[in-house]
This record gives sequence, structure tokens and C-alpha cells, in this order.
Amino acid sequence: MKIQPYVQKLENSVAYKKFRKDYSDAFLIAGFFVLDYESGANIHQIDYYIPSKKKVAAFNLDGEVVVNLLDMMNKEKVPEKLDIKTKIDLDALKGILEDEMKNRNITENIKKCVAVIQTVQEKKLWVLSCVLSGMEILKAHIEDESRTVLKMEKASVMDYIKKIPGKTQQNNQIKMSKEDIAKQIEQLDKLKEQLQKEEANLEKADNQSKK
Repeated sequence: MKIQPYVQKLENSVAYKKFRKDYSDAFLIAGFFVLDYESGANIHQIDYYIPSKKKVAAFNLDGEVVVNLLDMMNKEKVPEKLDIKTKIDLDALKGILEDEMKNRNITENIKKCVAVIQTVQEKKLWVLSCVLSGMEILKAHIEDESRTVLKMEKASVMDYIKKIPGKTQQNNQIKMSKEDIAKQIEQLDKLKEQLQKEEANLEKADNQSKK
């Protein structure tokens, strides 16, 4: 499963062409994907940053291309630009994770995965949060260029849900049913907020370690 066909679908859409006309200063910052290895109800989203608005335009690419404007958590921070051409395809992520899981004696199976591709400190990075068969969350960072797993850790799924606003809604939506796509996207925005918080904490810790 490659990202490029979704990029082409986006660029050929009416919604995108109108968006580029309205916001010529916008630039691509992230790809946001939900990979459901049980039901196949995957979600594909590409995000652009609009400097003049300090907002993110999130394009959902499943079915008709739809765009939603979202507020930035930190409006003072400008996201790094992303080259969406990746060395790692979406369908390769699971195998890379499973190889590292074996090295760490993690025996659960990956059921679902939220995968974000973005540029962090000039490195193209996959930030992953996966639901395991043991109802735990596996968090990992993979460098796209080298396919290297930079970070991997497990956490309780309940601990993770407690960090996300609307945890009752999350319990209902974790099934990722196609029939409730609109609510899924709303919940994914909350998941994305949590991932952004984790990225900010990671960057802060990295900066402190360099001092």
C-alpha cells in the first residue's frame, strides 16, 4: 500500500484545487493514517499547514475528498515541511514493527495502528500508536530513511485512553466501523492532538539531554 496514489487523488480533487487557490501559502506537513488489520477499514488523511491562518487543513481521502480546518495546539510553533515521498510504504510498517517486537520479546499481535509521517528536526519520522491483541498500546518511532526503530514502548490501553478527551466515545469508536466515518475523523483529530503532545514532550526531553 503506497502513499503516492492518495497524493495524486488529493491533487486531482476539486476540494484541493479550491484550497490551493484560497491558501497559496499552505504547505504539506503530515500524512495521517489508521491501519485496521482486522476489518480493513483504513483511513487516509494528508495535512497542510496554513501560515496565514495558523491552522491545519486535514484532507480525508477515503471516498470523496473532504477538508476540515483545525486549530493548532501551539499556534506559535510552525510545523516542518514534509516531502511525502517515503522510503517506507504503509504496508511495510507492520513488518518493521514485528521484527523489532521479536527482538524485545513482545509476543502480541498488532490489531490496529495509527501512523503519522512527519518531519521532526529535519528527519522524516513515522510516529506510531498501535493496539495489540493483549489490549495494550505499542508506541514506536521509525526513521523513514534508514527504516530504523528509534523508540518502542508498551503502555496500558486504559492509561492511553485516559489521556484523550472523550474516553467513553473512544471506547465506542475503537472498532473503526465504516458506518461511522464522520465520528471516526472527529476522534482521530483528538488522537492526533495526543500524538502532538507526545512529540512535544519528546522534543523537550531531547533538547534537555543536549544541554
